[in-house]
Amino acid sequence: MEEIQSQSDHYRSSSSSASSPASRVPSSNFFYLRKPGALRQPISFEDSPDWDDTDIEVRVDEGGDSINAATTPASPSLSKINSGSLPSPPLPEGAVITRKMAGASIAWKDLTVTIKGKRKYSDKVVKSSNGYALPGTMTVIMGPAKSGKSTLLRALAGRLPDSARMYGEVFVNGTKMCMPYGSYGFVDRETTLIGTLTVREFLYYSALLQLPGFLCQKRSVVEDAIDSMSLGDYANKLIGGHCYMKGLRSGERRRVSIARELVMRPHILFIDEPLYRLDSVSALLMMVTLKKLASTGCTLIFTIYQSSTEVFGLFDRICLLSNGNTLFFGETLACLQHFSNAGFPCPIMQSPSDHFLRAINTEFDRIIAMCKSWQDDHGDLSAVNMDTAVAIRTLEATYKSSADAAALETMLVKLTEREGPSLKSKGMVGNLTRVAVLTWRSLLIMSREWKYYWLRLILYMLLALCIGTVFSGLGHTLSSVVARVAAIFVFVSFTSLLSIAGVPAQLKEIKIYTCEESNQHSGAFIFLLGQLFASIPFLFLISISSSLVFYFLVGLRDEFSMLMYFVLNFFTCLLVNEGLVLTVTSIWQDIFWSILIFVSIQVIMMLSAGFLRIRSALPGPIWMYPISYIAFHTYSIQGLLENEYIETSFAVGQVRTISGNQALQNVYDISTDSNSKWRNLLVLFAMAVVYRVLVFVLLKFYARKNLSVPKLFLCNQNTKNSR
Repeated sequence: MEEIQSQSDHYRSSSSSASSPASRVPSSNFFYLRKPGALRQPISFEDSPDWDDTDIEVRVDEGGDSINAATTPASPSLSKINSGSLPSPPLPEGAVITRKMAGASIAWKDLTVTIKGKRKYSDKVVKSSNGYALPGTMTVIMGPAKSGKSTLLRALAGRLPDSARMYGEVFVNGTKMCMPYGSYGFVDRETTLIGTLTVREFLYYSALLQLPGFLCQKRSVVEDAIDSMSLGDYANKLIGGHCYMKGLRSGERRRVSIARELVMRPHILFIDEPLYRLDSVSALLMMVTLKKLASTGCTLIFTIYQSSTEVFGLFDRICLLSNGNTLFFGETLACLQHFSNAGFPCPIMQSPSDHFLRAINTEFDRIIAMCKSWQDDHGDLSAVNMDTAVAIRTLEATYKSSADAAALETMLVKLTEREGPSLKSKGMVGNLTRVAVLTWRSLLIMSREWKYYWLRLILYMLLALCIGTVFSGLGHTLSSVVARVAAIFVFVSFTSLLSIAGVPAQLKEIKIYTCEESNQHSGAFIFLLGQLFASIPFLFLISISSSLVFYFLVGLRDEFSMLMYFVLNFFTCLLVNEGLVLTVTSIWQDIFWSILIFVSIQVIMMLSAGFLRIRSALPGPIWMYPISYIAFHTYSIQGLLENEYIETSFAVGQVRTISGNQALQNVYDISTDSNSKWRNLLVLFAMAVVYRVLVFVLLKFYARKNLSVPKLFLCNQNTKNSR
């Protein structure tokens, strides 16, 4: 304790000259500490603030349907940011404002989260955290990196990974329960948006996936979400833009991702880092928009790393974490008073959030050690001479014995002693409807994104033109057999290899799926069906156009049934390729590794396809069994050759003829059965199905390990603890 006191006194003396009222210079950007026990004051940026105390009386009607607030107006100031809205005319004394409660209260007691291997020194990421959030307010979880902010947020939302264990109690409207579907929304730090859709289209398709009911109701909900997030000027603008128009900026994209969750009109909205990668102007606009959203009654809980002075003034309550420990929970201005009481007052002209993080971020100790050996132009670096470990212990000890901790305990008792209305599920859209919506949306995306299938159509036709011209004029003699087999092998192999152009698009599809799956907007089976149905028209267009160019340039058998089999065989080959690309991108969700693995698989399959060396002559252990049987090239080429040479004959001299099968016996292994080509086609269809099933398994079990999907975690864990 003597060490803590000496460090605290040293920091107080070093910063007293900057924070003392007697020595400070009037500033236009300064936070004033409240008196202990006083109600929260509006933050003013005037040089000489002078306001009267504001008395607020809040009562909740029976049944919890409305909040009545009798407010005595405070004297005007230049900024009413902390009061929750822009300056408005003063209300008559004793006026009553009735607002529909759209939110729900959430409280947590002794919440501890452990994740095995998450910390080198402890598995506890969050340690005995207490707090609450009320309707119509913004509660922020703040702290340095790796302090447990996101983990606490995910624990409250029931989105912890499988490796995590949660202990403690979470109450929603005074009841131990899980939040059912549609009662809350969760916005992750990084979300994937669809750049080829406009903001209105994107939100409308999201509403179709989430909300049951009539289309007119969904359109109304979408317009409300656009208005809530101040996106009216961007409603008809493409999210990703195109070559003639830029897309949305990062701040606007972030608001679109929040608006997607608002179409469900949730009672509670969790946001992980709403200011992630935003500049100061976009951050302020975001927080003002969220403050407007909270004024409708929605309960907002979000994490934040750092904020400007103006943004800090918008928060209602703050939960300050460091290494999983709660250093403070209460109103924002009370946090400033708490730091002052602990001996670390906020210096003048410094943002409160910067000051908080400076005091509790252990990374600053490395800077202190680095700066001890030199001085700047103003002498010693006295602003960074505080031991953060001592500061953390001091703040934690001061908070445990403070009036704010006692007030928190009292509030938790009030919020948990009486059960309020339970949240109910808003219903889910049927699977058939979701498949139809995803199919139509994917068709729209594929038709607008030229890199998706239109570029591949051009590349396939150019490749078919090149191969066709190289192998043109072969004729139908015995001497043309080898060249004709080579042409078919090159066509099947190289066009399959060109499917690499679809890797970036498929990666986007996987990321969109994972984002929607995390919020229960979609499912693995629904996603695969929608993606398959949407891709069939484009794959058929590619197959028939490329096949026609190649077929007639090379001069294959001039029969319509043979041509249709060629088109069907190539179309099935493309289906198998799509399944292979989806499989690779589902496992390696990285463009570099996906392309590398896909090319390697294609090359291995080409080597064992039976052209470079006859299939029966391949080494048995690996190349023949199982690679040649796994390679779809084998069945595609064999079917096309059987289609071309079965029931044909070639003249050898003037009196002797040989069958097409005999002509190919030293070039490629084919069957003499006329139905063999259909069996090969059936094998290709089976392989396309197997790849889709494999992708389904990967998405269902493997890919979801990296997601924090909603689960009945809180209910099960709370039930276990209560027992």
